[in-house]
Amino acid sequence: MTIDNLPTRIRHWIGGELLDSADGRLFDVADPVTNTPYAQAARGSQADIDRAVSAAGSAFPAWKGISNRERANMLNRIADAVEARHEQLAQFESFDSGLPITQAKGQAKRAAENFRYFADVIVALGEEAFRQADSQFSYVVRTPVGVAGLITPWNTPFMLESWKLAPAVASGCTLVLKPAEWTPLSASLWPEIFAEAGLPAGVVNIVHGVGEEAGQALVDHPDVPRISFTGSTSTGRHILRSSADHLKTTSMELGGKSPVVVFADADLDAALDSVVFGVFSLNGERCTAGSRVLVERTVYDEFAQRLAHRAEQVRVGPPSDPVTEVGALVHPDHYQRVLDYVDIGRKEATLLAGGTRPDHLPDGNYLQPTVFAGVTQDARIFQEEIFGPVVAVAPFDTETEAITLANATQYGLAAYIWTSDLQRGHRLAHAVESGMVWVNSHNIRDLRTPFGGVKASGVGREGGAHSVDFYTESKIVHVAMGHVHTPKFGGGTS
Repeated sequence: MTIDNLPTRIRHWIGGELLDSADGRLFDVADPVTNTPYAQAARGSQADIDRAVSAAGSAFPAWKGISNRERANMLNRIADAVEARHEQLAQFESFDSGLPITQAKGQAKRAAENFRYFADVIVALGEEAFRQADSQFSYVVRTPVGVAGLITPWNTPFMLESWKLAPAVASGCTLVLKPAEWTPLSASLWPEIFAEAGLPAGVVNIVHGVGEEAGQALVDHPDVPRISFTGSTSTGRHILRSSADHLKTTSMELGGKSPVVVFADADLDAALDSVVFGVFSLNGERCTAGSRVLVERTVYDEFAQRLAHRAEQVRVGPPSDPVTEVGALVHPDHYQRVLDYVDIGRKEATLLAGGTRPDHLPDGNYLQPTVFAGVTQDARIFQEEIFGPVVAVAPFDTETEAITLANATQYGLAAYIWTSDLQRGHRLAHAVESGMVWVNSHNIRDLRTPFGGVKASGVGREGGAHSVDFYTESKIVHVAMGHVHTPKFGGGTS
């Protein structure tokens, strides 16, 4: 596939300028179809993070000082610039991440909507006030915290960057973004987008590089009071430990092993469609993927066989092909990790479908969608996040057993429940340990709702007003409206 305007060098964006690393270091960036480097990116270090934080700090007073309406207008201009590049963005995202082009084409629209949504939120969001009869009036002042550090993942990178950028900018923060090193290509579009929209220099700064260097330096920087991270649970734990020295506030959207609970009375056709889409779309590289399917025993065999048949029919192919439904996994290291889990699964359960490279794709990071049945609770493919097109299917007999199995992992990001009994649907929605639950639906999000997980799936919530809360501090101001009686200590007994 020929990509127009593909860069060969990706630079940092600091203080409104494209810059090389202070020490001149670079790293190779490869596409997942050929695993051949197509560009080099600046490899950020402590010095580059220092420059970026300094630029953000210098820009903060002016950006903090403008009205919410002015910031909202800026966000809408950014959204316009994103939408104007939707074709290029889709090509970049598909080429760099292996995401099928038909799925990548929705990313610009979703990214733009994030900016438009938070433009609306920041204008409409009010602040609280309290009155204590006629004696005192109290009101809340919401102020941006300063420089925020954003660390984003390699799956649907541009959209997930926008998810953090929009509320941070809307709230009046300035920021430093560290994109994922495996997929920096679409992030290279942000500088021209921000310049076209007229965003003041230094409000957004971008430092590329590897997590252990640039990411760690951002987490450790004393002048960055907020860290928003999306990625693995192990990295999230490390960031939390590192953030403790400066008592930073963090928001962590981490790993998932989300259950799909299918009862015999469910619309099995709709449930099957949802399971197939939920675990195999985005190449299975989705944090909320329903990767554990728990099926009531009376329909278990039928459902597992139908799922396997559908998995075999999923079209695996080059990301640029419009008929492709599963493309190439993002990176050889990740591809090997997923293959290792497939090998583990062969020893733990029954392989019903997939598990191998498609015959027509001898090169590239390709895997036929894979279904394991008879998976037990203690199996590694039941317990551990694979983050690829692999699903584990297990039976249950009772509602109580379904809840036990659904809660039997360290994770708690999302859950999906399929039943025609809405009372049971509500019961399970309350009993399942997860931050988000969908009943008789797949992963359809309302941007106003809180997004996040429990247990090892995260800390905090983003989305809607929750995101603005994260990037601001709330101060309560109490004002006396009349005479205040204060007990007089040390003034004698009179």
